[in-house]
Amino acid sequence: MLPSRAHAGDAGLDLAASEDALLAPGGRVAVATGWAVAIPEGMAGLVVPRSGNALRHGLTVANAPGLIDSGYRGELKVILVNLGDEPFAITAGDRIAQLVITPVALGAAVEVDALPESDGRGEGGFGSTGR
Repeated sequence: MLPSRAHAGDAGLDLAASEDALLAPGGRVAVATGWAVAIPEGMAGLVVPRSGNALRHGLTVANAPGLIDSGYRGELKVILVNLGDEPFAITAGDRIAQLVITPVALGAAVEVDALPESDGRGEGGFGSTGR
């Protein structure tokens, strides 16, 4: 099944499985989609979970978002994990994830002796801005 949007304004293209798979609770599997893409330079593909599968079955993308670089030309596979309590069966044709194409800033790493001051959080980490 060709990746497609459920509605014209949707950001994600639905990716469907091209093979059957069975995920035990806590299990992971790379599921083939049968598709390869040529993402333009300066763009990236992000493979993200389908919210309905996550809510109803505990099925999600293990490395969400999965990153597809513009230079990759192999088959798209989705690493799924079953966070639910029951085995989950995937049948070829089931929509398993979404592909979002987005622009990326290609910054370069630069070593410095010190970072500029911040008007915001500074070094405040997890939970530093409150609840």
